[in-house]
Amino acid sequence: MPSPDDGLWMRRALAEAERGRGAVEPNPLVGAVVVLNGEVIAVGHHARFGGPHAEVVALERAGELARGATAFVTLEPCCHQGKTPPCVDALLKAGVARVVAAMRDPFPKVAGGGFARLRAAGVEVEVGVLEAEAHVLNGPYLKRIATGRPWVIAKWAMTLDGKIAARTGQSSWISGPRSRAAVHEVRGRMDAIVVGIGTALADDPQLTARPPGPRVATRVVLDTHARLPIHSHLVNTAREVPLIVAVGEGALVDRVDRLVSLGVEVLKLRDCSPGPLLDELGRRGMTNVLVEGGGRVLGSFFDAGEVNEVDVFVAPIIEGGSHEFTPARGRGVASMAEALRLVALTVSQVDGDVRIRGLTRPRLGVVGLDST
Repeated sequence: MPSPDDGLWMRRALAEAERGRGAVEPNPLVGAVVVLNGEVIAVGHHARFGGPHAEVVALERAGELARGATAFVTLEPCCHQGKTPPCVDALLKAGVARVVAAMRDPFPKVAGGGFARLRAAGVEVEVGVLEAEAHVLNGPYLKRIATGRPWVIAKWAMTLDGKIAARTGQSSWISGPRSRAAVHEVRGRMDAIVVGIGTALADDPQLTARPPGPRVATRVVLDTHARLPIHSHLVNTAREVPLIVAVGEGALVDRVDRLVSLGVEVLKLRDCSPGPLLDELGRRGMTNVLVEGGGRVLGSFFDAGEVNEVDVFVAPIIEGGSHEFTPARGRGVASMAEALRLVALTVSQVDGDVRIRGLTRPRLGVVGLDST
């Protein structure tokens, strides 16, 4: 039977699951809390890809106290042999009396099978506690399962009047040091970082996380005509940090060959639009992609409906010009009623900058967000 405290313990499990972000992908984020007689006995989370799952960690910490207890988990326990044994087996062996899960796992080898095995063994199962929050937590995993494409975060820094560069294209620095440090933290948990050739030429970026995070992102440059200079920071570090240059069918062979000779992977696409690129990154098992610009590239991802999350830093400065350096150039919309409105919004101050983060509703690939 549902308990009034189920939401309290599940919220604790969701917070525990968040600790694995950046380290477990392409697996989902999962947290577990073992409760007996209204007290937390143990907690656990999936901490690294290939490592023990959240339920196993929590049950090992609980020991014999798990017998007759309730296990709160943010995702349906797995019932198949993967890199680790099925979590359902661990729950049954531990003797838990009740399992409360936030949501069903859509992964085909689970997809309700974990709940069925628990119920068949006489374990009481409740599903759907804080389900919407669990869907948001695992949006990247759910999108990848549903579409085969990674989760896309659009990031930019801009002035108070909406410019991402001065009229000359110079953009260092719009945001402050702490905002830039926050961007490096985000980069450190990405599978890929995408920019257009315009940004690569104007800024000569490294696109690395400094200091390093739990993941090393593959740098991706959308460069239809293979114009990326061979003396750029990106090419000079291609043998240390993966670099993909996505080119069109008309890219000159000698330019492509020079890049390849310097350790660059050249990806030939029919066109350098978001869909084909995301399909390829998804085939490579990537879960999270950060798109850093410029305006044309960001606009193309918005136009394609492929942006799932937005992370924007607004600096208290005014550029004042009238030019092309705006964050999302694209086609745009005909009326404000059609404009994309963010949900699950968070606003914070980072030194003098304002950081705005939110999710896009239309093509999240996340069931249940409309209820938040």
